[in-house]
Amino acid sequence: MQAALDLINEKGTAGATFAEAARRAGVSPAAPYRHFRDRDELLAAVAASGFAQFAEALQTAWSDGGPQPAQAFERMGKAYLAFARDNPALYVAMFESGLPADASAELQQAAERAFGVLRQGAEVLVAAMPSPGRPPALMVALHIWSMAHGVASLFGRADAARRKLPMAPEDLLEAGFLIYLKGLGGAPQSG
Repeated sequence: MQAALDLINEKGTAGATFAEAARRAGVSPAAPYRHFRDRDELLAAVAASGFAQFAEALQTAWSDGGPQPAQAFERMGKAYLAFARDNPALYVAMFESGLPADASAELQQAAERAFGVLRQGAEVLVAAMPSPGRPPALMVALHIWSMAHGVASLFGRADAARRKLPMAPEDLLEAGFLIYLKGLGGAPQSG
């Protein structure tokens, strides 16, 4: 799996072949077949490992929603960006490998757990909003996930595909998050 991850880091998912991963791992070309049916199953295992680590990073950042849900949610956004920047090969395996989310039960469970942390945060965040017009928590989770993923993919990458931005990706995400919350009527009150 580490050899596949190294290949993804160097060549993208298209360059992560079974044969090259075996060669880099110092095993026979047939050895990976003892653990994985094919290259897609290997990539699914790498992606599942990434989602498990990603879920832990989000859960740590959420920290039970304290001291304020909006602040904790913002920390999750920063953790999202940090994970993408610090683990570019895992991030590519998770989101750019072209594998369906249900490529394996392990991958599906790990991805659902990661999104579940975000959804849990959205539920707490939405519960703290004024009752009239309160949006569905799932919608908020999906919107914020999309925003964080977009910022990470465009501006927070650790590779040559990173776009230039006159501000830190974390600042861009924070501003987008605050504008979004304000539009929903749930922006944190200042002091």
